[in-house]
Amino acid sequence: MYEELHDVLVIGSGAAGLTAALALAEHKKVLVLAKGSLDGGSTAWAQGGIAAVLDAGDTFDNHVRDTMVAGAGLNRLETVEYVIERAPESIARLVELGVPFNQDSGDLHLTREGGHSHRRIVHVDDATGWAVQEALLKAATANPNITLLPGQTCIDLITGRNQEHYSGSGRVWGAYALDEASGKVLTHVARATVLATGGAGRVYLFSTSPRGATGDGIAMAWRAGARVSNMEMMQFHPTCLYNLEVKNFLITEAVRGEGGHLINPVTGHRYMADYDAERMELAPRDIVARANDDQIKRYGLDYVHLDISHQPADFVKAHFPTIYDKLMGLGIDMTTDPIPVVPAQHYTCGGVLIGLDAKTDLPGLWAAGECTESGLHGSNRLASNSLLECFVFGEAAAKDVLASWDDLEDPPAILPWDESRVTDSDEEVVIKQNWTEIRRFMWNYVGIVRTTKRLERAAHRIRMLRGEVEDYYGHFRVTTDLIELRNLIESADLIVTSALRRHESRGLHFTLDHKQTEAVARDTVLIP
Repeated sequence: MYEELHDVLVIGSGAAGLTAALALAEHKKVLVLAKGSLDGGSTAWAQGGIAAVLDAGDTFDNHVRDTMVAGAGLNRLETVEYVIERAPESIARLVELGVPFNQDSGDLHLTREGGHSHRRIVHVDDATGWAVQEALLKAATANPNITLLPGQTCIDLITGRNQEHYSGSGRVWGAYALDEASGKVLTHVARATVLATGGAGRVYLFSTSPRGATGDGIAMAWRAGARVSNMEMMQFHPTCLYNLEVKNFLITEAVRGEGGHLINPVTGHRYMADYDAERMELAPRDIVARANDDQIKRYGLDYVHLDISHQPADFVKAHFPTIYDKLMGLGIDMTTDPIPVVPAQHYTCGGVLIGLDAKTDLPGLWAAGECTESGLHGSNRLASNSLLECFVFGEAAAKDVLASWDDLEDPPAILPWDESRVTDSDEEVVIKQNWTEIRRFMWNYVGIVRTTKRLERAAHRIRMLRGEVEDYYGHFRVTTDLIELRNLIESADLIVTSALRRHESRGLHFTLDHKQTEAVARDTVLIP
């Protein structure tokens, strides 16, 4: 049997998960599981802001067009329209929750970022994600219908194979989760489950994603039988701080949006005109990231310079207080000196395939946020559309769960987690070695610029490591590190398999062996 039965289980405590939980809690009891701390996900790390059409000179059509251009036509138009038309009401709900967005003469202050044709980014200085996370957590904590449970590393979704009376059904009934404090595996059963677990950024050596972004939800859904789509579309942010001690500090898109220049530190040349003469530093992220990568490799550099020192010092400090303070602590004054930056993995544009109702292929399972492929981002996410997607699809998941409630049957008897594997490992060096190896070959072989030969080398290493990981997983007690390693190898496999299937260059997938872009954009859909 199981420890506890819930109406709805939400896996993930970021923007998507808490948005879904708050909407569901108006009618149902909700349990929210978080790996690590409740605020340890990607939401709290988001610096830039949230894109929404709020300016009188802007239109939904403009925002749709910018999103489709950034996504190189791989976006699904109905999804793009669905999300963008709901953006203003999402912002209004956040204002009601107390998110202190910056104001300008009584109106919301709007900034601009790369790929946007208008100012449409609402923000809280340069720490929007933290303010959003704080407001959502405060509201969820105060809601009597929501139970927040941190320190839970989910292992696998519960499906028909876990029923007391075996069923081959892919119907999802919750999840098994490792309680990080006790080491015990708990069986969380629910009539409906919402995945909001974030992306797989930590499959790469250099990433702006938090430590826990190991593709858990994507890997669990894939193992349970859900399709995944466009996993080759991994976004690399153009401007991550280059520092030998601080390896994942993002320099927000808004620095370029407010006039920052990218400069070769050797030649002093402002080079973006060589790559995109019209949009320069405001080109979409894939173009700017490849430009930075090209300059670094062509000139043998460790980094390039992002320079906003030509703007007034008070302007820079007012717009980017978090970044300013962080850099000053490292001896860099961005009001007088350029910032050393490099590209780094930033966002997973592919994921579990969902529809406008946030449904996955598996009955009983909905998903929202970075773990999904909704059709919004296509082959390259437009800046500040990510938090927006979390709010819109978190609401969509809750709405569909509630609308479907009467058709959701009560859970059957579920088998507890098999505790026969009670041996503690004396070879944890295997986890560290394989983790490091995966991240390094993914960075070198499956990065910003790819070739078929590099991808095949990565696939070969994945096959070898998978055997080691599965053998280790089958013999020792589960730990958070082991669970994450298992999900990392699954995520890496999905990325490489998808990349090998796309015989063109489009958006974030750029391969020297297929530089052309096909006339018809097609999703890369993998079926378990």
